[in-house]
Amino acid sequence: PTGGPLLINARSETIAEKPAFRAAARERRCLIPATGFYEWTKDSEGNRLPWYIHPTEGEMLAFAGVWQVWEKGDEPLVTCAIVTTGANEKMSSIHHRMPVILSAEDWPLWLGEAGKGAAALMGAPPEDALAFYRVDRAVNSNRASGPELIEPT
Repeated sequence: PTGGPLLINARSETIAEKPAFRAAARERRCLIPATGFYEWTKDSEGNRLPWYIHPTEGEMLAFAGVWQVWEKGDEPLVTCAIVTTGANEKMSSIHHRMPVILSAEDWPLWLGEAGKGAAALMGAPPEDALAFYRVDRAVNSNRASGPELIEPT
């Protein structure tokens, strides 16, 4: 827990090469469910402006992920990281990277149940797969919680 940097994202371009993710990319892929996610831009004064990104159709997203068990300390620590890729054109107005989002028909391939070829899934989704809008700056606090955090401002 305190023995190094917090690795929450794995770049799709280098996941197979980086020691922190190489074995997990081959053997421990997972799906990370979400209803949406946040990214931030800055205004002219440097204030962080949060955006909520969500699927345009359906209620859920499945991010490509990898997982690892760390045998440090008294109990094993199970961690995961979201695989990211370069943002598509629409998302690049907010951030230069985005999670790899998998459609349901690609889940077996990502999880290794449908043979090899998961690397081909690590691109940006189609432009119309996601929508986004500004939300209240209350999400900038790690103490904030509640459904109002995804309400448009």
